[in-house]
Amino acid sequence: MISIIKIVQKSNKCYFSTSNEVLKKTALNQLHKDLGAKMVPFCGWEMPVQYPAGVMKEHLHVRKESGLFDVSHMGQLRIHGKDRIKFFESIVVADLQALPVGHSKLSVFTNEKGGIIDDTMITNAGESLYVVVNAGCADKDISHINEKIKEFKSLNSSNDVSMELLEDLSLIAIQGPSTESILQKFVKDQDITKMEFMTQRPMTIAGIDCIVTRCGYTGEDGFEISVPSKQATHLAEIFLATSNSSIETGIKPAGLGARDSLRLEAGLCLYGHDLNDDITPIEASLNWLISKRRREEGGFPGASIIQKQLEKGGCPQKRVGLIVDGPPAREGCLIFDPSTNQEIGKVTSGTLSPITRQSISMAYVKTPFSKVDTKVNVSIRGKSVSGTISKMPFVPTNYKKF
Repeated sequence: MISIIKIVQKSNKCYFSTSNEVLKKTALNQLHKDLGAKMVPFCGWEMPVQYPAGVMKEHLHVRKESGLFDVSHMGQLRIHGKDRIKFFESIVVADLQALPVGHSKLSVFTNEKGGIIDDTMITNAGESLYVVVNAGCADKDISHINEKIKEFKSLNSSNDVSMELLEDLSLIAIQGPSTESILQKFVKDQDITKMEFMTQRPMTIAGIDCIVTRCGYTGEDGFEISVPSKQATHLAEIFLATSNSSIETGIKPAGLGARDSLRLEAGLCLYGHDLNDDITPIEASLNWLISKRRREEGGFPGASIIQKQLEKGGCPQKRVGLIVDGPPAREGCLIFDPSTNQEIGKVTSGTLSPITRQSISMAYVKTPFSKVDTKVNVSIRGKSVSGTISKMPFVPTNYKKF
């Protein structure tokens, strides 16, 4: 055991500290190292932050061609039992009754204050719900679900629900405009051009049985592939063999650095930064996660608070896009009203966009200042820099929709 820098979860943030701890490793760990990746601790896992090409080239390759991300640190679960829909609707804001078999939906777990415990992907897999939770929140989420299952069963002894941890599966994401055509070469029995964004299918890829969801965290078209861990490296190598150092097409590896800049350009939240236990879905501008039925009926933790915030004038702050006329405004930078110098908000994520070359950020501001094109001042390293509230995404998304 050696002394390492680790990321610890504290108040929904990831902090670095030195300690003696053995990090968890994904099934692709050795492949990352063989590819020359710079490995870093991430929420208890040893993960690739970048490869020799660098974050910028990885980012641009995903936007132009296709990139492979190891997201096996995410938690994969199945919810079983005849009452699984009723149960899961009691802990998330999603309308799962209306979710067709084979379709997926983004949602959030909420607490009694209406705050977001975590964001999650839920798929109606027919006889079960397939659920993916964030790496940094996986232990917390699993504990929360287990506790809620106990409560649910205590209400009625006939309530039937259980959770299965899919610990023998890895998760590989391939993202970018050429991904569909590349994946199709390895899928012989299905036409994946007819597969829509946010749908899921069992799929045999190069002879390997997988579960494939058309989704991702980059704003590009792509797929997340749940694959048996014993076959994950082989599958990743098959994808990466479509490219090499001498050509700029095919699938190339991409790390956490590119994943973060890609998701920020796409206006997608990172839990622990843009979302946390004290921010509601309405404050996070995620109203669209809650259907009309769920808004009216409630039935999820914090429903009364969220219902009040949905009323006109009921929400004190809003998540917004921000473009700064200067260096990127990073997490923690304060935002001010130029006319009064009153503090009105705070930046939660920021970077220099590799595509637009603008300094882009995500932030929370008081609701009266959340309108697009509102002028603000941002404090960056002690200097006041002008900025403008912007719509998101900063770069148009390319999801496969019919």
